[in-house]
Amino acid sequence: MSIISDLSQRFGDAFVRIGFESDWGMVVPSQRPELAHYQCNGALGAAQRSGRDPRELAAEVIGAIDDDSLFASLDVAGPGFINITVTDPVLADHIQSMDDDEQLGIRPADPSLKVLVDYGGPNMSKSMHVGHLRASIIGESLKRLLRLVGHHVDGDIHLGDWGMPVGQLIIELESRHPELPYFDPDYTGPYPTESPVTLDGLSEMYPVAVERTKADPNEAERSRQATFDLQNGRPGYLALWQHFHDVSVEEQRRDFEDLGIEFDLWRGESTVHDRLAPLVDRLTNENIAIESDGAVIVEVADPSDKKEMPPLLLTRSDGSYLYSTTDLATLEQRAEDGYDLVLYVVDARQGLHFDQVFRAARRASVVADDMGLEHIAFGTVNGPDGKPFKTREGGILRLADLIEIVTDAAGRRLDEAEIAREYPAAERDEIATMVGLGALKFGDLSNHRTSNYLFDIDRFTSFEGKTGPYLQYGSVRMQSILRRTAELGLEPGPIVPPTVSAERDLMLRLLRLPEAIDRAVDVRAPNVLAEYAYEVATDFNRFYEACHILSEKDAARQASWLALVDLALRVLGVLLHTLGIEAPERM
Repeated sequence: MSIISDLSQRFGDAFVRIGFESDWGMVVPSQRPELAHYQCNGALGAAQRSGRDPRELAAEVIGAIDDDSLFASLDVAGPGFINITVTDPVLADHIQSMDDDEQLGIRPADPSLKVLVDYGGPNMSKSMHVGHLRASIIGESLKRLLRLVGHHVDGDIHLGDWGMPVGQLIIELESRHPELPYFDPDYTGPYPTESPVTLDGLSEMYPVAVERTKADPNEAERSRQATFDLQNGRPGYLALWQHFHDVSVEEQRRDFEDLGIEFDLWRGESTVHDRLAPLVDRLTNENIAIESDGAVIVEVADPSDKKEMPPLLLTRSDGSYLYSTTDLATLEQRAEDGYDLVLYVVDARQGLHFDQVFRAARRASVVADDMGLEHIAFGTVNGPDGKPFKTREGGILRLADLIEIVTDAAGRRLDEAEIAREYPAAERDEIATMVGLGALKFGDLSNHRTSNYLFDIDRFTSFEGKTGPYLQYGSVRMQSILRRTAELGLEPGPIVPPTVSAERDLMLRLLRLPEAIDRAVDVRAPNVLAEYAYEVATDFNRFYEACHILSEKDAARQASWLALVDLALRVLGVLLHTLGIEAPERM
């Protein structure tokens, strides 16, 4: 049990003894750490509910505590806050318990759920770019976070591989190479095994195809027809689609691997193609879906809505499907796969779409009422002009180029700080890559996911301040201390009560890990962990400056400090891993 849980239970019991509910006994870290370690604010609410004086009630709660020997002081402050300072032996006991626990006091989820995190979401036939960054980084972190507390979690990339963009590419390729057999309706195969186009070629073709269909209604109609024919099984188009899919996935796997992101499932919209017609037929037969101007829709508006809620469109008037149809069918598949909770890590601008899909899914009983559906919305990565980040030429920055930019910037920072200068070139390059990616990920995750943020490579790659490299360097310092002392025959030992304020502060900070994890899970926000990781690293650096381990004469205290270093390293390691950040062994 964490120290905050222990204190909350004790104060909850005290409230019960004087006739109130135990919920009033919740304990939190003190907002004034110079006055106390923790505080309980429940007396204010309980007094307001009962018509009593809050300071008198707070004093009565203190009197009802069953074992006041645990506390260095218990005081009533202000309008009725209870300030709580525990004794140094109590701190040491809780730190020892945390150190002895492989899970570091992190509470397992109850119940453990089967969860799917839908993130990444690139479209087929496009190179990964900076616009995919936030979904990928946030989604990976949430997947790791939920696994940390014991949920069974799958990450699904959910490729955009089965819609109008494919039809647009088909007609663009046909306009360039009409001689290819894919466009001959009488050709029976076999089709070539090698793709007629690379991913770079597809990326170049796509914007041309989009502009062509925008400018020419006839071309737009050709795209719609090609999409319809593909979705209805035209062999040549299916063969082309397979080529587009394979060259896309091959490169996108490399991009995600370079970013340190792994998916359990590589499913796309095409995966549920065979479900679309039966699903639309069922909803139509049950009068859940209706015809409107030749299209098929599901009304999802509710009388309580304060703004207009458009219907969900399932098919166009020509019978072709939309990504709203595939999203609904995908939910049907995920429900059948037994997921209890599905998180969609997608741009905040898609909020209306997910509201429509979730409402339609529940109305149509595609998912059970108790199946959790959440849109994990996020803001944009902006450039210096405050607009979504682009290259200097105004184009969308490729993810591979972005990784190269941050890696080069990290290398320059290492040079400036004269770090790893004498290391072999290969090791130094590996460190620069870790630091660059750490800078990129922490620069994103340190912001609340719903906020837009400014991409500032100079700030992100600094070894000072709230940055990824600062945390990585803290981890390296901890590892270095433990290696050096081990070489001298010094080992961590039992935790003894603190005597130095920096030592005490680090203990108090480390003991907050379970609550930081719980909070991040509850609000689906990795920035909670990013902030806490920075606080751990900062408090450790203060401890390191104040507590000179090698020169300490007291062997028991020296061993205790080494145990505290090891525990801080374990805590920071858990946080960095959950954020998707790798730390070098040395710098």
